[in-house]
Amino acid sequence: MARAPGDTTKPVRRKRNPNEKVLKPIRANAGLIAVYRQRLEAAVRQMNASVRRAIEAAWRRDTPELAQDELPARALQSAVDQMRRKWQSSFDELAEKLGAYFAKAAQDRSDSALKAMLQESGITVEFRMTRTMQDVLRASVQANVALIKSIPAQYLSSVEGSVMRAAQSGRDLAALSKDLREHYGVTQRRAAFIALDQMNKASSAMAAARQQELGIKEAIWRHSYAGREPRPSHQANDGKRFDLKTGWFDPHEKKWILPGELPRCRCFMTPVLRGFGAKQ
Repeated sequence: MARAPGDTTKPVRRKRNPNEKVLKPIRANAGLIAVYRQRLEAAVRQMNASVRRAIEAAWRRDTPELAQDELPARALQSAVDQMRRKWQSSFDELAEKLGAYFAKAAQDRSDSALKAMLQESGITVEFRMTRTMQDVLRASVQANVALIKSIPAQYLSSVEGSVMRAAQSGRDLAALSKDLREHYGVTQRRAAFIALDQMNKASSAMAAARQQELGIKEAIWRHSYAGREPRPSHQANDGKRFDLKTGWFDPHEKKWILPGELPRCRCFMTPVLRGFGAKQ
């Protein structure tokens, strides 16, 4: 934990407990995040190319010459509506596949990492798909599916607004194309955020659930120091212990959370294994 400037007091070191072992951190798999991001960005790229072709073709067929030009506006609205139906259907189908695949992959990676760490400590476990884990997995799938399905809705809402404003104000295609490029960039960044955010959340929730099933009750909060705008409350909590069942109460958010649960949070945890050195 960072100390305040001018603080000359000696840090208080917690005495090591010989009957416990702090395991390695379990973090979202970077490779899995990258693949998830690539899949979403590829889908967004295809959607953007398709939408731009349709709008530009409609614009050239019947270019609005005057503000409030009704017929070109109708043609452009029709093109947007057609793209909305096409790509919402496409993303609805994609969401079901990606949501289920990456949530399950996050669980498998989390289980493998925890299993390997326990084996290093001389503990062998075999994980089963318990009801608790099924609930956590189901929640992760639903969250992923909902966010993926929201991508075309938000993108095409922005596109529609720009197209209608361009038609009503008599702007040229070059100006509209600039707006469309900006909407594409925003949507690509959102796709990247969804991949990172959902993998962090899923990995944290699944690791916490598994650890509790094994009787692990406590973990240490670790701040990643990787974000551009770190949360001061999370920095202050770096290195402190919390109960896995309740999580940590974030004084800024005023709620109990796990590391990686909040948007753009890259914090993680190191589980504490009790009774490690106790005599059998």
